[in-house]
Amino acid sequence: MISASAAVAAAVSVAEEHGVRVREPVVLKDSFNLRIHLRPAPIVARVPTVTALGRPRPADVLRRELDVVSYLHGVGVPVVPPSELLPPGPHLRDGVVVTFWAYVEHDPAYEVSPEEAGRALAELHEAMRGFPGELPYLGPVLDEPATMLDGRAAVRAYGADPDDPGLRDFLAARGLQGTLWMLVRALRFPAEAGTARTALDAWLRDPSGATR
Repeated sequence: MISASAAVAAAVSVAEEHGVRVREPVVLKDSFNLRIHLRPAPIVARVPTVTALGRPRPADVLRRELDVVSYLHGVGVPVVPPSELLPPGPHLRDGVVVTFWAYVEHDPAYEVSPEEAGRALAELHEAMRGFPGELPYLGPVLDEPATMLDGRAAVRAYGADPDDPGLRDFLAARGLQGTLWMLVRALRFPAEAGTARTALDAWLRDPSGATR
């Protein structure tokens, strides 16, 4: 599995090859992916770590991600765009795949409400109807706000009926997907194995119960 130090070294190496001077790389988050602010440049490097375990060709996934986000940014959807200060990638260095994104200041104290999350997801899906590229059927979505799985308000704001019986199957499937990724993540963070096992037990008891 890719170590944080190897990921940082690869990201800095590629960035400096393209003329970006990195004085102080800072890990913003190490979870399913590693996000590194290449300070002082307004650039964030993204390296798949846990997600690479479930994707035999992570570079293909990252290339599609760049295409999708570039399209959404172009049509005015509020997304963090790929960096314009160097080729965004994906780049392969010493077995590490890296993409580069714009660094955006944010308010860490701000909490997205279920209503905001639901409306934003509906707007994104509407914009994606015009995407000219190919997309995988039922591809994974890992990083959407957790509120999308917590609140009936988010489902209403999206424009769906939270009491629709057909929704339970989708919630159960999404719950299983999230649980499996938690189990994979525990391979990188062994201390979280107990939490992952608890999530699996909860899903087995009631596949859609965690989403109500």
